Amino acid sequence: MSTDGGEPASPLLSVIIPCFNEGENVPILFGRLLPALRALGVSFEVVCVNDGSRDDTLERLLEIQRGEPTLRVVDLSRNFGKEKALSAGLFHCRGRAVVPMDADLQHPPEAIAEMLAKWREGWEVVFARRDARTGQGLSERLFAKGFYWVFDHLSDVRLPREVGDFRLMDRRVVDTINAMPERSRFMKGIFAWVGYRHAEVIYHQGERAAGTSKFNSIKLLRFAFDGLTSFSNFPLRVWGVIGAVISTLAFFYIVVRIIRTLIWGIDVPGYESILVSVLFLGGMQLLTLGIIGDYLGRVFDEVKGRPLFIVRRLHEPGEG
Repeated sequence: MSTDGGEPASPLLSVIIPCFNEGENVPILFGRLLPALRALGVSFEVVCVNDGSRDDTLERLLEIQRGEPTLRVVDLSRNFGKEKALSAGLFHCRGRAVVPMDADLQHPPEAIAEMLAKWREGWEVVFARRDARTGQGLSERLFAKGFYWVFDHLSDVRLPREVGDFRLMDRRVVDTINAMPERSRFMKGIFAWVGYRHAEVIYHQGERAAGTSKFNSIKLLRFAFDGLTSFSNFPLRVWGVIGAVISTLAFFYIVVRIIRTLIWGIDVPGYESILVSVLFLGGMQLLTLGIIGDYLGRVFDEVKGRPLFIVRRLHEPGEG
C-alpha cells in the first residue's frame, strides 16, 4: 500500500525493539508478538534495531523478514548501547502510535492492546507499569528504590515508579524526542521530561525468555550516574556547599589555634593532624575534579556533534 507520492503508507502502530545478542530470543519473540499485533486489527510495523550484535541476531531477523512484510531491520554499524539503539528506532519508525519494548519478552506484547485503547481515548502517553519486580534480588530492588529517591530529590524531573521503556507514545511525542539534539541519552528521563497527557496500564513482568541480561552491577551504577548527571546539576553545586562548610570549620580551627598560641605559647605541630588534613582535603579536591570532569566530558561530546548512531544498512521488507 502506497501514498500518491510512491512512499509506503504510514502504519497506525510501530513497535520498536532494540536487539543486542538476542539470537535465541528472536524466534520466541516473534512467535508471540505477531499474533498479538494481528489480533489488534490495525496496520502495524515492527522496527528491530540490531545494535552491533555478535551472534546470529541479524541473520534471524532477516530470515523472519523474508516472510513478514511488516518487519523493518535497522542494522547499526557497531554497538552504540541500548539508549542510542532505542533512539535509532524512534527516528526510523513511522507509526502514529509507537511502543518501545525489550526483546526478551519481559514486556508482554498482549499489553499493547490495552495501551492502544487508552491512546484512542485521547491520552498522548500510556505508561506500562509493572505490578512487581520479578527476577531481581533484594540488593537490586534496594538499589532501584535508592536511585528513584535520589533522582526525585536532586532532579526537576520525576520518574514514574516501576515504569521502564515499555510504553505507548503518540506521534507528536516521538517527534518532540527526535528533535532533541542531546547525545547523553537517558531515555527514561527524556520520556518523563517531554511531559504530555499520560495514563497508565498495569502489566505483569514475565521472565526472560532466553539468554542473560546485558547489564551487570557496574553498568547499572554507571547508567544511574548518567541519568542523574543528565538531569541535575546538583553534583556540581553540592561541592560549593561542602567547600563552604570545610572552609568555615578551617577558619574556626585557625581562630582556636591562634587563641591557644596566645595563651599557652607555641607548641610542636602534630604530624598526624597535618597528614589527616592534607589527605582529607586532597581527596575532596580529586573527587570534585572527577565530577567536574564528567560534566566537562559531556560538554565535549556535545561540542563534537557526532551522530547518535550510524546505520550500516536499513533492511526494508521485500529487498533481495
